[in-house]
Amino acid sequence: MINIKPLKAYTDNYIWLLETNEEVSIVDPGDAKPVLDYLSKTNKNIRDIFITHHHFDHTAGVPELENIISGSIYGPKNSYELINEKVTQGDTLSSLGIKFEIIEVPGHTLDHIAFYNEENDILFCGDTLFAGGCGRVFEGTFDQMFESLNKLKQLPDSTQIYCGHEYTKSNLLFSVEVEPKNNDLIMRNTEIDNLLTEHGSSLPSSIGLEKKTNPFLRCDVLSDNMHLIKKLD
Repeated sequence: MINIKPLKAYTDNYIWLLETNEEVSIVDPGDAKPVLDYLSKTNKNIRDIFITHHHFDHTAGVPELENIISGSIYGPKNSYELINEKVTQGDTLSSLGIKFEIIEVPGHTLDHIAFYNEENDILFCGDTLFAGGCGRVFEGTFDQMFESLNKLKQLPDSTQIYCGHEYTKSNLLFSVEVEPKNNDLIMRNTEIDNLLTEHGSSLPSSIGLEKKTNPFLRCDVLSDNMHLIKKLD
């Protein structure tokens, strides 16, 4: 059985672990220490590493971890130098018995990819889609980011979103400004503090929830409020 577990890094980063009884695969290890501490505590080994994009806070732990993995370092082409299995749109890979499809989602960075498993409704989307928001556009274009978000929006509503940062509370405050009469959003905003207090994390979210409450997945119903989005950006 596969479990998914978050490790905290830096101020608000998530390192995601895919976990069996004996092994883990790691998504975006921006810091090696929390990973090594967890391995020491649990006596587990690393199978694979997944990289969604090249930014330091998603890759800085790889040099300390690359020599203790039994599998591969998967990531986008023309990206981080320690990636040894380069993947692109439509490619598939298997880790710990789970098959992932690669979705290219440029915008935040040009190299950005997401890892999607349909059978278990798993999406590791890095800094493209956040709970209640989306990533900043650093290298790509706004058109690219829009298309990338639309790709993810087409996934089943049941898809669980494991993104790269804990930004949900601030994202929801912005979202309420954009859409103050959205009852689903109002309810989500009132529940966020309890969720963070009880669980230490607001994740995973889901595609279905984001389609109801995330303004960046609701452009088709928010055209009247786009002046607010531009004003607050």
